[in-house]
Amino acid sequence: MLSLTPRERVLNLFAGKEVDRPACYSGMGNVTTAALEEMGCRFQELHGDAEKMAQAGASSYRLFGYESAVIPFDICVEAEALGCAINPYEDVDQLLYPTIKEKIIHSEEEITTFVIPEDFLEQGRINVICEAIRLLKKDIGQEVAIGTYLLGPFTLAGQLMDLNDLFKLSFKKPDIINHMLDRLADVQIAIGKKFYEAGVDYITVREMGATTDILSPKAFDKVIAPHLKKIFANLSGINILHICGGTNSVVKIMNNCGATAISVENKNDMVKTRAEIGSEPLVFGQVDAYNILVSGKPEDVVKATLASLEVGVDAVWPGCDIWPTAPLENLKAMVDTVKEHGASMWVRKKRV
Repeated sequence: MLSLTPRERVLNLFAGKEVDRPACYSGMGNVTTAALEEMGCRFQELHGDAEKMAQAGASSYRLFGYESAVIPFDICVEAEALGCAINPYEDVDQLLYPTIKEKIIHSEEEITTFVIPEDFLEQGRINVICEAIRLLKKDIGQEVAIGTYLLGPFTLAGQLMDLNDLFKLSFKKPDIINHMLDRLADVQIAIGKKFYEAGVDYITVREMGATTDILSPKAFDKVIAPHLKKIFANLSGINILHICGGTNSVVKIMNNCGATAISVENKNDMVKTRAEIGSEPLVFGQVDAYNILVSGKPEDVVKATLASLEVGVDAVWPGCDIWPTAPLENLKAMVDTVKEHGASMWVRKKRV
């Protein structure tokens, strides 16, 4: 039997090497209030402090055995670097994620004329995240894989301008939107390269704004996919594409975007997904991050985790960020279930 570290288990899978079982980890945020209590700090303190960010990033591995460490914990990093005003809610006791307070695109004309700062890589919190990556690598980088994430260009565009206008113009004037998304893809490639230089092992590109509840498969193929393909073609490393919601209608397109793996949530029918794209592509999912991990009981978590394993995921991932109030006993139940049953349910062929 193989005896792998969590880091080896994750990286071996990406490299096509033998693994003993699926890993249980994530490419999205997963800090818990239990970690914050142990650290003696507030959620708001993590976002701009590299040391606290790294400590919180390592906490999920130490508290419940997650096989990765992922930072940051919000989705405003790129928009802030491009000039959006952010509200970090520093003076609020309630647990709130940072939000965009002021957008930088206010009209259709500005879609094509807004200026990307030449020094955007030095703006906002990008350097804070790079330092946190370096601290994590030094702390637990020999034990677990270190991950981070970027927004997909369409989702980032929704941070820079009114989302309803973005959706409307995607149908009415796709050329204008495609021009903007092409520019934003270049931004994400540059940021991703900087994160890889800092030492991150994998990057998840989160295109959750491109929901199939609104965009048709045709629109996804014409407006979303070209820019994802550009990112994955120019960002060397281990890259995962994550899209929220019911993704069966676009899963073939997702799989053809060039990512190392794709990530889906519980609304995706994995049986249909495997029928569509086969058993070879790496697909991660699909435990419900809120209704199961936060609101459910440990037995619900066990059932959902086993269901994910049974339908052939290559790694057990929550379908989105784990809300910080998720009970530790639920998170431990997910990890322990994979450790206990993952090997016997590992049906994929060995790779050479």
